[in-house]
Amino acid sequence: MSRHARTWEKSYPPGVRWDARIATTPLQELLDASLVAYGERPAFSYRERTLSYRAFGDYAARAAAGFIRLGIGRGSAVALLLPNTPYHPISFFATLRAGGRVVHLSPLDAERELIHKLDDSGARTLVTTNLFGLTSKALRLLADGHVDRVIVGDDAAWGPAPTPPDAFAEGANVIAFETLLDATPPSHWPDVSRDDIALLQYTGATTGVPKAAMLTHANLTAAVSSYREWVRVGATPDRVIMVLPLFHIYGLSSVMLRHLACGNELMLRPRFDVEAVLHDIEVERATSFPGVPTMWIALINHPGIEARDFSSLRLVASGGAPLPVEVAERFKRITGLSLPSGWGMTETSPTGISPPANGMLKPGTIGMPLPGITVEVVAVDDPRRVLGVGEIGELRIKGLNVMKGYWNRTEETAAVFVDGFFLTGDVGYMDEDGYFFLVDRKKDLIISGGFNVYPAVVENAIYEHPDVEEALVIGVPDAYRGEAAKAFVRLKRGAPELTLEALRAFLSDKLGRHELPAALEIRTSLPQTSVGKLSKRDLIQEERQKSSTDRQAVHTFGRS
Repeated sequence: MSRHARTWEKSYPPGVRWDARIATTPLQELLDASLVAYGERPAFSYRERTLSYRAFGDYAARAAAGFIRLGIGRGSAVALLLPNTPYHPISFFATLRAGGRVVHLSPLDAERELIHKLDDSGARTLVTTNLFGLTSKALRLLADGHVDRVIVGDDAAWGPAPTPPDAFAEGANVIAFETLLDATPPSHWPDVSRDDIALLQYTGATTGVPKAAMLTHANLTAAVSSYREWVRVGATPDRVIMVLPLFHIYGLSSVMLRHLACGNELMLRPRFDVEAVLHDIEVERATSFPGVPTMWIALINHPGIEARDFSSLRLVASGGAPLPVEVAERFKRITGLSLPSGWGMTETSPTGISPPANGMLKPGTIGMPLPGITVEVVAVDDPRRVLGVGEIGELRIKGLNVMKGYWNRTEETAAVFVDGFFLTGDVGYMDEDGYFFLVDRKKDLIISGGFNVYPAVVENAIYEHPDVEEALVIGVPDAYRGEAAKAFVRLKRGAPELTLEALRAFLSDKLGRHELPAALEIRTSLPQTSVGKLSKRDLIQEERQKSSTDRQAVHTFGRS
């Protein structure tokens, strides 16, 4: 792509350059720079404890020495089965400083998923904590031979918890985190290259067996560098509500790494709770709150939300999934704050596209490519054919932030790279100002009677209904059209019954006839992923099972 083809540059905020130098280093060098620059500033707060940058660095160094004493070094993989607790960032940087790579596990993973990720990644050391039953889960994995040792952090070390931590006993292969911290840091740490793998981050569970994106130190520090060029550091440090899970790439990179590089304070919270978030805003005076759409939906529908005090907030942002336009507009009416929604993927660390912090914010946009990142729209059936302004196609991306490839998946890696670009699977377009708009995931496309129906478009229209709190749309078999849209809806508390006919009437001036849902199912809750995003996977599987059962019933009836 020529320089003149980067349409978005003309819409960049003053002083921001697309061709700015994107710095890449080993991640521990990023941390070391912050330890020097921000030593006594608070880095993490969790319950009754606050860790300064200097104290946090000391914890990470001693834990790294403990890892080395256990034989963990270059090429070693350490799995983290942790919620948002100080043990996560300490273990994350300790693993990297020892020369190893981190493997993220989700506390919400089923045991079968945990076994797959451990076996696939080669991780033989597992770090966890004695909250939410995680210790017993880890000890079962140890007993069954899926790991060689389990390191358990005692949550009581950080102050009283609403849920008492589980008891555990040290043994030959069960090590208390405090014991790990007894080690003395060496005079010289193992050499680590910026091109070494820092993180195996699993993704793709919605389409099959999870696969790990290989994210290098360079990928992750490039992501941080792009963010810092895009959003300049303010004179006053931010206090950031860290409720997004650190085991997810959005929380890890876009929030934790980015804010550690800027000397901000991360207010660690293990779980999302509306009243707890409001307490952090109104009482603790948090200045920044990054979230996912389900959090914003819960917040704007919370009783009495219009009377709450949001005056401390300077910056809010949404990511992880498309944000319905109506949700962003209602949030602004309530708080006076714009709620920008960016785009990124696990495979992009997850930097990619973001609205400008101080610039034109178009409804429904995901923004424009950040410094150092190139995004093109290509034909869905020919990823080498670049499309023009306003044409809908698949987004492909290139930059220092893009993953090295998929771990142990040579063929799958080759399939997603074309001409040096990563094929995202997301469908969208770029307007004349260089702003990008998502239409949907390529795999979620519904072809109804020969017409393309994008579920996200239908969902956005459904969100305009005053009684709808959450909505998901998937394709289901249709005898006449081949496929048709089915809407799953959660209504607001106290809302009257909503029928398919009433919903179609409401949508009739907002969608084409081919886009109108052919079926509606009202639910008390909709499935979510471990990061809190609404998830279609379970709904798709349910509908497939129904379809299979119906076909079997027809087949059986025909034989009788």
